[in-house]
Amino acid sequence: MKDMKKPDWLRVSYNMSEVRSVYDLADRLELNTVCRESGCPNIGKCSKCGSATFMILGKYCTRNCRFCEVDHGTPAPPDPGEPRRLAEAVKTLGLSHAVVTSVTRDDLPDGGASVFADCVREIKKTVGATVEVLIPDLSGDEAALDTVITSRPEVIGHNVETVRRLYPAARPQAVYKRSLAVLKYLKAYSKESFIKTAFMVGLGETEDEVKELIRDVRATGCDLLTLGQYLAPTAEHVPVAEYVTPGTFEKYKEYALSLGFLSVTAHPLARSSYMAGDMLREAEHKRNEAK
Repeated sequence: MKDMKKPDWLRVSYNMSEVRSVYDLADRLELNTVCRESGCPNIGKCSKCGSATFMILGKYCTRNCRFCEVDHGTPAPPDPGEPRRLAEAVKTLGLSHAVVTSVTRDDLPDGGASVFADCVREIKKTVGATVEVLIPDLSGDEAALDTVITSRPEVIGHNVETVRRLYPAARPQAVYKRSLAVLKYLKAYSKESFIKTAFMVGLGETEDEVKELIRDVRATGCDLLTLGQYLAPTAEHVPVAEYVTPGTFEKYKEYALSLGFLSVTAHPLARSSYMAGDMLREAEHKRNEAK
């Protein structure tokens, strides 16, 4: 599989100077972006728009998922000044919708939930932008999930990442049922936030498995869904099994929408936070229409 030629629809190019301006700001404020740490293919497009997805709680993840480029290791304690600097970055970039994610911090009692909450409140106080958080499973701890919920972000995301069968190979420290339970809890107890998830295809799943995953996610009450093509960061990661065609992505999108999702983004280059502001606006419009 390593000799498979990448199709044209996955080839991207961008102006490095546009990327550098966002990097320089992040470096100056001692912030991390998932765009850089995970090698996102949309980094050029988002940087051109002055957009970035910020990654809090350090660079080192306490888990070692075999699809992810983020470094695995022993993280440092949370930085109490990070929420303030993050809000400053959002203000400087002029963002109307800020996306905040993190490494997984199983070493912290609340998994980092309180830092997420501090970031949401600081951004809203400083800028007034809408905020989307993309959280780890927080070990399924309801008190930690409540901490995030009560900070009232417009969107709370937690990614299921892949189909049930591939969890042991791709996410050995995660649990499929636990991720679904997290989504279900978020939907049940967050009366204002939209709930979002994302997963990858191209790891060897079947069409039936993808549709089962879409159904399972929708059964939790999840509102927003993003699907993208898996791209192996290095030869040491899970290899790409298939490059899924744009037509198949469109078919998955239509299937998901038929089940009642408010907004679905599905194409090869889509990632969790891709066009996140547009997805929020579409969901808000549909919710308002339904009232």
